[in-house]
Amino acid sequence: MKRDHPSDTFSGGSTSAAPGKSNMWPDESHQDAGDDELLALLGYKVRSSDMADVAQKLEHLEEVMVKTQEDGGLSHLATETVHYNPSDLSSWLESMITELNPMDPNPTIHDPFFNISESSTITTSSDNSNNNNNNDYDLKAIPGNAIYPPQQPIKRLKPNPSFASTSSTESSRPVIVVDSQENGVRLVHTLMACAEAVQQENFKVAEALVKQIGFLAVVQAGAMRKVATYFAEALARRIYRLYPQNPHDSAFSDLLQMHFYETCPYLKFAHFTANQAILEAFANKKRVHVIDFSMKQGMQWPALMQALALRSGGPPSFRLTGIGPPSHDNTDHLQEVGWKLAQLAETMHVEFEFRGFVANSLADLDASMLDLREGEVVAVNSVFELHQLLARPTAIERVLAAVKEMKPEIFTVVEQEANHNGPVFLDRFTESLHYYSTLFDSLESCGGGDGGGLSAVSNQDKVMSEVYLGRQICNVVACEGPDRVERHETVVQWRKRLDSAGFEPVHLGSNAYRQASMLLALFAGGDGYRVEENNGCLMLGWHTRPLITTSAWKLSNS
Repeated sequence: MKRDHPSDTFSGGSTSAAPGKSNMWPDESHQDAGDDELLALLGYKVRSSDMADVAQKLEHLEEVMVKTQEDGGLSHLATETVHYNPSDLSSWLESMITELNPMDPNPTIHDPFFNISESSTITTSSDNSNNNNNNDYDLKAIPGNAIYPPQQPIKRLKPNPSFASTSSTESSRPVIVVDSQENGVRLVHTLMACAEAVQQENFKVAEALVKQIGFLAVVQAGAMRKVATYFAEALARRIYRLYPQNPHDSAFSDLLQMHFYETCPYLKFAHFTANQAILEAFANKKRVHVIDFSMKQGMQWPALMQALALRSGGPPSFRLTGIGPPSHDNTDHLQEVGWKLAQLAETMHVEFEFRGFVANSLADLDASMLDLREGEVVAVNSVFELHQLLARPTAIERVLAAVKEMKPEIFTVVEQEANHNGPVFLDRFTESLHYYSTLFDSLESCGGGDGGGLSAVSNQDKVMSEVYLGRQICNVVACEGPDRVERHETVVQWRKRLDSAGFEPVHLGSNAYRQASMLLALFAGGDGYRVEENNGCLMLGWHTRPLITTSAWKLSNS
């Protein structure tokens, strides 16, 4: 086997996203009468026009509950009465306030954030009853090494003696005070308000709001708590300028991606659909050469090697060129992966040759380095790699030009189906909040277990997969310039870029669609996954939201 180190190192200028300024909530007179879109993520139905009123009532309800608790007046709620989740949140809050404090139906809201002139559009904030210094409710509970200013001691709720009883009769009473729905309402809007304050560079308000997010997140359950925690950490890092250490640590990223591969079907779908397109392009060819832009641990290639070995007429001569970043511990990672694949090929009786290239960036590559041979059919493969080139000027153009020089029979591209590369921070934040909320929701369906069985997922795989996605969130939200490499774009945007570079699409076909759909049946929660064919591309999504897209390309005849 051969291993080369390209000598060129790419150095490019940085790009900066000019933050635009837009109010998150327009004037009420211009809002439509529909349900709030962000709250739909939590399954709540709240009219957009009611949000300001709901926020004020939530603040007042907390004040009333604190006052009533201190006066010992909550004991009447320890009855058989159950407060169900309301469909009309505004009216329900009003009834709760009236029940707890009937003498004060029209209170005055004492909340400093409603009076902040620098950010008049922020309608979600905290009062003093929430700003306690309990570490469980502070942003310090959120993963990360950020150092936050100490909090002044603030009066906390005192337990009422009337709730403590040694009697079995008293202890058996159901105590249902307030459902956590209002926390979910506030959590989503506080996240958005914090992002808007960051965009406007109003860091004093953003700092207060990000701490409130920590308090609201810890009482949520499931995917929403995890998503909010990672977004809060990313916002805090941006506010305090505590940027992630070693964001390009390829060894750790590869490890996390392996756990992500085992947890859910996204990477398996990517490998399967790309391999299917490559296999069809290699039909009846005797000498084939795959150039892999995303070598990682080489997980994609055993399946293709097996399919080639079973081909009628015998397997072709298979050459694989793997490209990867340098390792931080100076180990020859690519050579190790190549040896494992060579041993596997030997057991399958496939003639195999591997060559590894270490490159700091794909933009360092040149077609002349790859030892392209006459009579070989070439396929170029990229899984979750091209979007990182958008962080540096002209890098994507240079890579696509190099691919054209390789004259591939097929060029397979898998990318996230999202738009996280816009110039306006708030737009990127909103899109990424929707996107990763859906991804985390799909992870929840995977469950946990001991790792046995076709669809069982170990708890370690699941946790490490969440870290894998959390690092992406942190990069999208906290970083800028060349350090912000998670610049995902939609297939529509990639189609325009590849078309202008001289490529035309290859239809992946109904056979790949059917087999990809069958693949999902092996996973727990498979009913939630959806495969969609879109103009010759295959998309995998969760329920109605597409999350990744596989497309195939060839050189344009023109």
